[in-house]
Amino acid sequence: MAGVELEIGGMTCASCANRIERKLNKLPGVEASVNYATEKARVQIDAAVADSALGAPELIAVVESAGYTATVPAPPMSRSGDAGGAADGAAGGGCGGTGSVDDAAAAALRHRLIVSAVLALPVVVLSMVPALQFTNWQWLALTLAAPVAVWGAWPFHRAAWVNLRHGAATMDTLISVGVLAAFGWSLWALFFGTAGEPGMRMGFSLFASGHGDELYLEVAAAVTVFILAGRYIELKAKRDSGAALRALLELGAKDAAVLRDGREERVPVGTLTPGDLFVVRPGEKIATDGLVREGASAVDLSMLTGESAPVEVGAGDRVVGASLNVGGRLVVEVTRTGADTELARLGRLVEEAQTGKAEVQRLADRISGVFVPVVIGLALVAFVLWLVFGGSVEAAFTAAVATLIIACPCALGLATPTALLVGTGRGSQLGILIRGPQVLEQTRRIDTIVLDKTGTVTTGRMTLHRTVPAAGVDVAELLRVAAAVEAGSEHPIARAIVAGVGASAPGSAPVDTASDFRSAGGSGVQAIVGERLVVAGRPSWLAAEWGIRLDDELAAAVEAAEREGRTAVAVGRDGAARGVLVVGDTVKESSAAAVAEFVRLGLRPVLLTGDNPGAAAAVGAEVGIDDVRAGVTPQGKLDAVRGLQAEGRVVAMVGDGVNDAAALAAADLGIALGSGTDAAIAAADITVMRDDLGAAADAVRLARRTLGVIKGNLFWAFAYNVAAIPVAMLGLLNPLLAGAAMALSSVFVVTNSLRLRGFSARSAGSRR
Repeated sequence: MAGVELEIGGMTCASCANRIERKLNKLPGVEASVNYATEKARVQIDAAVADSALGAPELIAVVESAGYTATVPAPPMSRSGDAGGAADGAAGGGCGGTGSVDDAAAAALRHRLIVSAVLALPVVVLSMVPALQFTNWQWLALTLAAPVAVWGAWPFHRAAWVNLRHGAATMDTLISVGVLAAFGWSLWALFFGTAGEPGMRMGFSLFASGHGDELYLEVAAAVTVFILAGRYIELKAKRDSGAALRALLELGAKDAAVLRDGREERVPVGTLTPGDLFVVRPGEKIATDGLVREGASAVDLSMLTGESAPVEVGAGDRVVGASLNVGGRLVVEVTRTGADTELARLGRLVEEAQTGKAEVQRLADRISGVFVPVVIGLALVAFVLWLVFGGSVEAAFTAAVATLIIACPCALGLATPTALLVGTGRGSQLGILIRGPQVLEQTRRIDTIVLDKTGTVTTGRMTLHRTVPAAGVDVAELLRVAAAVEAGSEHPIARAIVAGVGASAPGSAPVDTASDFRSAGGSGVQAIVGERLVVAGRPSWLAAEWGIRLDDELAAAVEAAEREGRTAVAVGRDGAARGVLVVGDTVKESSAAAVAEFVRLGLRPVLLTGDNPGAAAAVGAEVGIDDVRAGVTPQGKLDAVRGLQAEGRVVAMVGDGVNDAAALAAADLGIALGSGTDAAIAAADITVMRDDLGAAADAVRLARRTLGVIKGNLFWAFAYNVAAIPVAMLGLLNPLLAGAAMALSSVFVVTNSLRLRGFSARSAGSRR
């Protein structure tokens, strides 16, 4: 299916989003999801339809026919951070404003709020404090309240009128009707009733409806100010909630020092093309993805992965754009630019997660879609019942207006998207990418976590574990000659031995040199070291080819290594065994703590590996996993996941290789380590950018925490409306307080979501 993303303008609440979504989904072959908080629409078009005339212009026309605006957003890497967003829509005070507004929009809304507040304050004071009322005070109150009720609330009136023209009612309809009703009643009372008589002293009690031709000027003015204030706070909070994504998209360098004809030339990053060579000096950001061609350095990836320790790179190593060079000078060849870079890909993943919808949000959307007409009906019912049961017209009017104002379900529309914005944004800072909101619900249900061994629980790299010299042989001598003979081989075991010797004596190189190097096809190697023949390889090869047999101590070391699933390399010189070197994969430092965290989260860990049972059991024992399954093929991993699901378990899978991709896709929740292959990442629901199993536990914790905040938001939003509407209908709630309470409910939901910014990772690799 072809995908199209649109930025939507003019939405004022979840009802607007539902309406646009329904319009788009009526098109043949179209599946659309509209997110009111981010003001984004994601549209999937069936391939057969996409080949026809249906495209972005046609989708935009449908949105505009519904009374809104739509544009195709700029590519992520071309944005300045505050991309998109209609200033007029934000300043308009729509429910929650726009999720990507610029500073001008916020300033316009703030200006409207300040002017309205300055005018409304004397109206409220005069109306509520009879001692301050003077002759004809009500005409001064009208003069001050009129600009607030008309100009201050104009965005609500305009949105209500636009929606009415299209046969729809939104939350702005409730606000507009409530404000205009209060203001219109006051005009009638002043010009045609007794309220306009000189010397009339009247005030509107907070909990009682008063008597006579009551004025509601302070209601019209104060409700407008309260709602504008709530929208402004929401707008600022929502900008904060999207700050992580904006920061991610702004990480990239602005220019680069390109090498042309041997000279450096500063050019904008956007002009780079694959194959260009550019220079990165210490302290500079790497302009784009590429391969190091010259130099060696340490690169800080913390802004992309959350990993605090810099990564050493040299010639032939891949580097990622936006990472920081903290070491030496590098010459890098461009491999990817613009929307193809790793940074752009991460930005797209985060945006896709933020614009999706969870099932709990779809439920809230459905309720919001029918809520407004129901509330208008309830307000009319309250008005009629008060009159039927002998109440005054003023009391009936008060109950109806309070019902309209208190019922605005803004909080319902904000409950899920704001939490999702903050949660996924915080995840991007920690190197945790959650593919979509439906993933959050899966993390709550999982009870089993299946772990691939190599590259996930272990480093996936061979290292030298221990050295067992023969009797009378010096350890340093054994290491020196072993490193000399293995230096000529590119085999992973040989590289592990050479690296291990270097690590045991930092800064030094083997003093012996080798000549006449020969390899025996995976069985071992031989060379002349110091004019003496040295052989290293399988013990069986040394015995068969060279007649070198191990004594009991060395044979026992070989057996112990095999039981552990490690490789024993025997070293011989002058026809005698000189010792055994044990090489094998190493468990990551974070793995044991990560497994303990999985258990604490209520997950049963299962270890899968294609290695032999000895190696698998040793790793399982080291990290604390009892259920270990060895000798498993890629198909076997898939079968294992399906077998656990058949037992009624909800399974998460953590992996990093191509051989894990099928199991990751089949699992109820797939988690890929960012160090893994593209196939594994593509098949996963969550990607952790750090090569750290603890980050997978952090991902589960963050997803569950985000889901918990969403559910908390929805509970309070539902509970608020369910509890407040009957109170308002009974006449026990003043419209003034109703407006303040409605605004505060939305602010509560947004600020509750912002608590997710304080989520901290427990894995040792993160500094954030």
